[in-house]
Amino acid sequence: MTDFFSDLSFNKLAEQLTYQPNAPMLFSSGLFFFLFIGFLLIYMSLRKHLLARIIYVTLFSFYFYYKSSGFWFILLICTATSDFLIGRKMPLIVSQRIRKALVVLSLCVNLGTLAYFKYFNFLANMLAGLGNEIGHLFRIPSLEALVYHPMDIFLPVGISFFTFQSLSYIIDIYRRQIEPVHRWIDYIFYVSFFPQLVAGPIVRAKVFIPQIYKEITVTREQFGEGLFLIICGLLKKCVISDYISFNFVDRIFDAPLLYTGLENLLGVYGYALQIYCDFSGYSDMAIGIALLLGFRFPINFDSPYQSASITEFWRRWHISLSSWLKDYLYISLGGNRKGKTRTYINLMITMLLGGLWHGASLRFIIWGGIHGVSLAIHKYVRSHFHSFKQLGSQMTPFRRILGILFTFHLVCFGWIFFRATSMQAVGEILTQITTNFHPEVFLQFVTGYKVVVTLMIIGYIFHFMPKRAERSLQSIVTRSPLLIQALMLVITIFIVIQMKSAGVQPFIYFQF
Repeated sequence: MTDFFSDLSFNKLAEQLTYQPNAPMLFSSGLFFFLFIGFLLIYMSLRKHLLARIIYVTLFSFYFYYKSSGFWFILLICTATSDFLIGRKMPLIVSQRIRKALVVLSLCVNLGTLAYFKYFNFLANMLAGLGNEIGHLFRIPSLEALVYHPMDIFLPVGISFFTFQSLSYIIDIYRRQIEPVHRWIDYIFYVSFFPQLVAGPIVRAKVFIPQIYKEITVTREQFGEGLFLIICGLLKKCVISDYISFNFVDRIFDAPLLYTGLENLLGVYGYALQIYCDFSGYSDMAIGIALLLGFRFPINFDSPYQSASITEFWRRWHISLSSWLKDYLYISLGGNRKGKTRTYINLMITMLLGGLWHGASLRFIIWGGIHGVSLAIHKYVRSHFHSFKQLGSQMTPFRRILGILFTFHLVCFGWIFFRATSMQAVGEILTQITTNFHPEVFLQFVTGYKVVVTLMIIGYIFHFMPKRAERSLQSIVTRSPLLIQALMLVITIFIVIQMKSAGVQPFIYFQF
C-alpha cells in the first residue's frame, strides 16, 4: 500500500488513476482503499435509487477492470451484450432445436473469445509441431521446415471468470431454471460486478440477480463479517502468500538444482500454502467487499487441506469452479447416468479440461489428469469397498488423519506441475527430492529462513484451526465497537505496509 501513500502529488495521482500494464489494481493497494471509501459514500446515498445505483456500480466496475486490463473492458461489454440478447430471445423460442442452436451460438462467442486469447499460440504451435512430424514421416520439406512464431496476444485479466459466469446464465435459461433479465444494464451489472470480476468466485445468476433488486441493507453482523473477511484476506495475501513467495518459493521453483531435496520439498509445501492464501485471500476480500455492498456470495474455500480424500478436496477447493465444472460440464457429458465406465471417462474429461482452463500448457493438462485419475480411483474404491464409503466426519479419527496426510501430499504432487516453469523443472524438483534429499540441512534452513518458516507454521496452524475457533474470531470482530473495528483495520494495513519490502505481487489467478 505504500506506493499510493508515498506518491500523492498531482502528477503521480494522475498516473495512479490511469491504466498501468505492470500494476493492475489490487484489493490490497492503497489506491483501491481510498477509491473504495469514496465509492462507498456515494453508493450508500443511492441505496434507495435502484437504476442510479446499478449504473453507478457498473461504471465503477468498468473503471476497476480498466485499471486491470486497459480498454479490454470493451470486450467484456461486447460478450455480455451478446449473451444478454441471446438470453432475451430464448424464452420466446418454442423449437428445442433452435434453443440448442442459441446455446451453441453463446458457446461459440464465449469459448471462441477465450480460445483466441488463451489458447491460440498453444494450438498453433501444436499444429506446427504436428506438421513437422508429418513432414518428416512423408519427407515433405515444406512441412519439415514449418516454424510457428508466437503472436504477442494480451490476456485480459479474469477473462475465464466472466466467460464462465455468462455461460452459466445462458445454460440456466436453456434449462428453464431462471428467467432472463429485462434490462441490458442489469445484466452488465451482474457480469461486471467488480468484487468478483477478475478472479471469482464465479457467482451464478440465480444467486446474484435477485439480490440486485433488493433494498440495500447492511446489518451490523454483515458489516462485521465483511470486515473480518477483508482483514483475513489482506493477511493471507499480503503477509503470508507474498512474503513466502518472494523470499523462498520463487527461488526454489526458478532454480531447483541449486537447492537440496529437502528445500525443494519445503518449497512445494510453501507453494501449497502460497496458492491457498493468495486465492482464498482474494475470495475472502471479494466476499467481504460484496457484503459491505449488501450482496452475499457463496463460500469459495472451506479449509481444503483438511480434506481426507481427493473427492472431499474438490468439494472444499475453489468451490465455485468445481461446482461449475460439475453442473455444466460433467453433468452435460452424462455424469454418472451412463454406466460406471462412462462415469470415469466423464470425470477424466472434466478434470483435463479443468486443467486446460488454468493454462495452455502440458503441465496444466497433466495436473488435471492427476486429479481426474485420483477422483476416478477414489470413486471406484468407494463403490467396491464398504469400509471406504465414509466421507468427512463419518470416518474414524485415525483413518481421517491418514486420509488428510495422503490427500495433502497428493495435492502437493499436483502443485509441482501447476507451479513449475517447465516440464524440465518438474523433473529437476522430483529428482532432487528423491535422490538428493539431505535432511541434515533442516536446522540450517530454519535458521536461514526464520520469517518464512514462522509464517508457514502460522499459515498452516490457522488453516487447520477448527471451525468453531474461526467463528469465535469472527464473532469478536463482529461484536466489537466501530472504533475497535477501525483500529483492527488500521493495524492490519500497518502490518501489510511493513511487509511491503517483500514485494506485493498480483494475485496468482489474475493469469487465469
